[in-house]
Amino acid sequence: MKKITIFVVSDSVGETGEAAAKAAVSQFRPSFENVRIRKFPHINNEELLEKIVHIAVLNEATIIFTLVSREMRREMRELAQQHQISAIDLLGSMMDLIETSTGEEPLQRPGLVHKLDDDYFKKIEAIEFAVKYDDGQDPRGIPLADIVLIGVSRTSKTPLSQYLAHKSYKVANVPLVPEVTPPEELMQIDPKKCFGLVITPEKLNNIRKERLITLGLTEDAFYAQQARIEQEISYFYSIVDKIGCQAIDVTNRAVEETAHKIIDLYEREYK
Repeated sequence: MKKITIFVVSDSVGETGEAAAKAAVSQFRPSFENVRIRKFPHINNEELLEKIVHIAVLNEATIIFTLVSREMRREMRELAQQHQISAIDLLGSMMDLIETSTGEEPLQRPGLVHKLDDDYFKKIEAIEFAVKYDDGQDPRGIPLADIVLIGVSRTSKTPLSQYLAHKSYKVANVPLVPEVTPPEELMQIDPKKCFGLVITPEKLNNIRKERLITLGLTEDAFYAQQARIEQEISYFYSIVDKIGCQAIDVTNRAVEETAHKIIDLYEREYK
């Protein structure tokens, strides 16, 4: 196979163009060793384009470019035609198609795909965090969390933690039981990032009875007795007062509704 040189020109880091070049070259194994790929990242003005095209002419290189600016793409095509070298516009035709189909103008801002990647990985990290520090499994997660949820059993701490995690918030939740002393870490956090979840005794009683039936147990177990529930809620309020955090009534509230309220309160303090 003849030795060839491919220049990847990008207004960002050049990963898209490089990946496309390598994908194409991989179809020509074992001769792909004869292909040289050279990246030119963060190219943001026409003077740099002219220099790259000049080097490409000297090296008899083919250019692959991923430029989001309409003017920069036009300049690259004109320079390539002027100097009679091959230049492939990876993004232009697709962006033109989407623009025509939607009637919307592209943002023409380099690097947005990497911001999306960063957001994705931040969300995955938050989801893993919520699983690891769910239901008070490890109190060491409490100081590391963006948001800490406390509450008695069956107040939707876990589903709420997961919902918030999908919004990229790191959440730890801690169940409150009268017979169990809360972890010390809970008393040391900023109360503004802690939210207590409370529910009316009647509603909680119904939820717990349904839970017992689902588990095949009798609904008159201690767990669902009214006196026990009132004791737990009284204990819950004593911990809320000790921490100095806000209590949110989740009675008849959807998880999404509670989550949006928490996010609103949290962002008033930390954003």
